[in-house]
Amino acid sequence: MSASSLRHLERTLVEHDEPQLSPDDYKQVFRRHAAGVAVVTLRDGDRPVGFTATSVISVSAAPPLLAFSLASGSSSWPALSRAATVAVSFLAEGQEEVSTRFATSGIDRFAAGGWTALPTGEPVIVGAQAWVRGRVVQRTPVGDSYLVSLRALDHGVTDAHPLVYRDRVYHRLVAPTA
Repeated sequence: MSASSLRHLERTLVEHDEPQLSPDDYKQVFRRHAAGVAVVTLRDGDRPVGFTATSVISVSAAPPLLAFSLASGSSSWPALSRAATVAVSFLAEGQEEVSTRFATSGIDRFAAGGWTALPTGEPVIVGAQAWVRGRVVQRTPVGDSYLVSLRALDHGVTDAHPLVYRDRVYHRLVAPTA
C-alpha cells in the first residue's frame, strides 16, 4: 500500500462520524472466533526468533500468498522488519505448550527444543501439522500492527489434526459428521 493510499485510508476512517467498537468489544468478538494456531519463525543473524499467531490467512493460490499480522510493539517486530524469509508452522493438537511458549515474552522460546532448522536456516516446529517457508513480499502498517504478506516457496504436511484456539482456550476438533 502506498503512502498516499494509507493517508487516504486514515482520512476516510477519521472523516466518518460513525460509532465504532471499543478495543475491548472488538477483542470480545474475535476471542469467540475459532482459529488455527501457528508459530512464525525466522533467523535474525545467528539468533532464531519466533512468535505465536492466530492471524494467519490464505490470500491467493496463484500465486501462493499468505499473510499474518503482528503488533508493532511486539518484541519480534524488529527482527521481522529485517527478515527476507520466514517459516510458518501450523500447530497440531497436543502442541498447546509450544503455542504458549512462543506467546510468552521475556523467555528464550527456542530453549526447550522441539524445532529444527530447514536447510535454508528458518526454524520449523517438529510435529506441526504443516509448515510453509515464504519470502516476505510486503509489510503494511495497519492500525497498531503490520500485515505481513508472504509468497510461499516450500512446504511440508502431515496427517496430524490442527490445534484450535477460541476464547483463550485450546480446542481439538471432533470427528466430522455427514
